[in-house]
Amino acid sequence: MYNMADIFRRQFHTSRIGSGRSLQPLNDRSRMEHRSSPTTHSPKLCPLHSCRRSYSSERRSSTFKHLHGQEQNRFKASGRNAKLIPVTRLEDGQVIRTAEFHPSGRFYASGANSKSLRICAYPRLNELSEKYETRKPTILMEKMKHHKGSIYCLAWNGTGDLLATGSNDKSIKLMRFNPKSCNIEGGAAELTMHSGTVRDLCFMDDLSNRSSLLISGGSIDNKIFITDCETGIAFQTLTGHSGTILSLYTWGGATFVSGSHDRTIRFWDLRSRGCVNVISAPPASGSGPGSSVAAVCVDPSGRLLVSGHEDSTCMLYDITGCKIIQCFQPHDAEIRTIRFSPKAHYLLTGSYDHKVILSDLQGDLSQPIPGIVVAEHKDKIIQARWHPTDFSILTTSADKSVTLWGLPTN
Repeated sequence: MYNMADIFRRQFHTSRIGSGRSLQPLNDRSRMEHRSSPTTHSPKLCPLHSCRRSYSSERRSSTFKHLHGQEQNRFKASGRNAKLIPVTRLEDGQVIRTAEFHPSGRFYASGANSKSLRICAYPRLNELSEKYETRKPTILMEKMKHHKGSIYCLAWNGTGDLLATGSNDKSIKLMRFNPKSCNIEGGAAELTMHSGTVRDLCFMDDLSNRSSLLISGGSIDNKIFITDCETGIAFQTLTGHSGTILSLYTWGGATFVSGSHDRTIRFWDLRSRGCVNVISAPPASGSGPGSSVAAVCVDPSGRLLVSGHEDSTCMLYDITGCKIIQCFQPHDAEIRTIRFSPKAHYLLTGSYDHKVILSDLQGDLSQPIPGIVVAEHKDKIIQARWHPTDFSILTTSADKSVTLWGLPTN
């Protein structure tokens, strides 16, 4: 039996795209496990299967019965008009485009137009009040010229021992990360298969075998590359989009989704070597073409897709039933970032209208979705991310800052 990465290497070993230096190899024991243990992933998505059940409130209740109590209780206890408190704010001389929490939740990384990569400590949020004074975060690691150009995106793998960054210098840097020392081990593998700006990255992990694949997409060539993180070689290229790939998201198994400037969303399955479903962006006015897909995300169950669009539209899509549930407009400008909360009670969106909005998904999704503004920046919101366990978020903005927000405890 081979694991996921081995199977893909065997299928596509004759088509190696790009160049790059391999990362530090696994030790002998890990390599033996990597080669011999079978993958345990089961299919999570079958977008071509029909399903007539609707997303009624009854179905939502049973689907998300297991959701995290903290998501409901702390937010409701604070009142529906309460805003999140800015706990820390890191400022840069240029726009900070991207930030991601480490899977452990103990720190987070950010990347900026200044080419700098920083890793900051996540503070304790035990006592937050509306009178809390925002502080600077503790910077644990800093690389001032990490890329030759602006850092547009970054991602951690599921175990937190790999970190990847993408840039408008057309390269990806893939690094081994030691969570104990909070340091990059060895040098970075530079991947150069893209012909334009790398706009987004995500990892596809086989945790049972400690192997990872890196999925990346961007502009100019409009291609998606699949890279084996053990060798640093891009072994598969996926085509189909006719515009810049702006967003990528994977949620387990061998499937992922992409959103593009070409106004389409595509579902991909690496087992079938290509696209298995295409969704055209709906128009905000109800007629005519839709707008660019700036952000995509799928809930933990793999049944619900949400997308954010240039025309400020947000779309909810039933993956199993292959149908649009509804479109709504929580913002007044382009939606640049979108994420489900860890247990999918809430939806987090950030926009060029400078606002971060929290929408409540606990009711009937075919009905109007209630939402409130929970945070604001002085300029456009570029990215927003949930902490893996706490009710806190991380936002980046054109106001040259990355801010950590927490919920008041009183």
